[in-house]
Amino acid sequence: MLEQRIQQHFIDSADLEFQAGPALSKPITQAVQALLACVTSGGKVIACGAGASGLLAAHFVAHFVGRFERERPGLAALLLPGDADDPQADQADAANPERFARQVRALGEAGDVLLAISPSGDSAAVLAAAQAAHEREMTVLALLGGQGGALAKALRETDVQVLVPNDRIARIHEVHLLALHCLCDGVDAQLLGEQES
Repeated sequence: MLEQRIQQHFIDSADLEFQAGPALSKPITQAVQALLACVTSGGKVIACGAGASGLLAAHFVAHFVGRFERERPGLAALLLPGDADDPQADQADAANPERFARQVRALGEAGDVLLAISPSGDSAAVLAAAQAAHEREMTVLALLGGQGGALAKALRETDVQVLVPNDRIARIHEVHLLALHCLCDGVDAQLLGEQES
């Protein structure tokens, strides 16, 4: 029984990734282009997410500053510290909704990119960070799920939305991780050229 349940997780995850690929390839391509425009003009990426999404943001920053699969000079990115130790933070962050926005206002500059990760799109802190990024004339790259929530409604035409067509948080996180890997690989391919598999 437990083995079947575990196998079903793998099946569900693979099925969602397979189905989402065609729909997400265009916005992920747009996101790569936004990241390239940012870093090649001397800008930086500021990443944030509440709860487990903060861990995904940290994962992205580590690859962007360090390396993904090939050696290259570090690219400018920083993680806004949050509450990654609280797995429920994405649903219950109303107590301190300005924690990311204050940092975006202090560190963000026109031409920078805010990578905002929220499976529900309703994280008050991530939404406030996006609004602060708009004040600073930054592009927002939003990784969302389900219907996109309040954050999807707050995005501008110049922003990029990568919306996972699913409502299950674990599945959304899995696709967000794959999307982040695609972003790192896409930037590397554009900067360094294609690499043979």
